[in-house]
Amino acid sequence: MQVYAIFVMEKKKKTPQDSAVVMTEIVLPNDTNTLNNLMGGKLMHWLDIAAAISAQRHSNRIVVTASVDNISFAEPIALGDVITIKAQVTRAFNSSMEVYLEVSAENIPAGKQKKTNRAFFTFVAVDQLGNPISVPEITPETAEEQELYAGALRRRQLRLLLAKRIKPDEAPELKSLFFDEK
Repeated sequence: MQVYAIFVMEKKKKTPQDSAVVMTEIVLPNDTNTLNNLMGGKLMHWLDIAAAISAQRHSNRIVVTASVDNISFAEPIALGDVITIKAQVTRAFNSSMEVYLEVSAENIPAGKQKKTNRAFFTFVAVDQLGNPISVPEITPETAEEQELYAGALRRRQLRLLLAKRIKPDEAPELKSLFFDEK
């Protein structure tokens, strides 16, 4: 007689720090455009990697990129700069997670550092067959984490609205952006 043990993974709450990732890269000649600045596509590649690691840390699952909402390019990143990408999950929904990323560039010989980019990516946790699977809740701790957490619901509704996956009346958090409530 065989006995099988069934293990149920408890869905415990996590904090954004549990998913924190810090990734560092140096901008080499092959990473640059004709102005000797980092190519946007190369940065997006690195952002996707850092965000995926963050989402995997939060969910303990395989994750796939679902959307890239926004990547702002505030400052160019020069050849030879060292970039630091910080990523963490801001909010978890059923199977999806929003990841916030910040990029800074450092010219080490000049002793100068600047913030260059911000981005929001969304990932979905999947099982071994590629089907969406639930993820743990997240509990923001700091004021910044709470602000990102609150904004994540609006960003999610806007994403779904733009993708025509929900109707405007199904996005109550966005009403104040579009309608004057009196």
